[in-house]
Amino acid sequence: MECLYCKAQMKKGTAPFSIDRNGYHISWDAIPAWVCEQCGESLLEMQEVDTIQAALAVLDRDLVSLVASI
Repeated sequence: MECLYCKAQMKKGTAPFSIDRNGYHISWDAIPAWVCEQCGESLLEMQEVDTIQAALAVLDRDLVSLVASI
């Protein structure tokens, strides 16, 4: 696979992912990803994106319950 930014080769590895969303911050240290050997840019495949989105949906749902109980 070719890097979208520098055109060098990418290899399978892991990359960190973090997001600030709806009043919380979440971070994963090692998500499977394609990582550029030259510039370090990472690219997630759809399976990982879907998994992250599902986890965030659960957090959003539970956050509503947490806030409602205050």
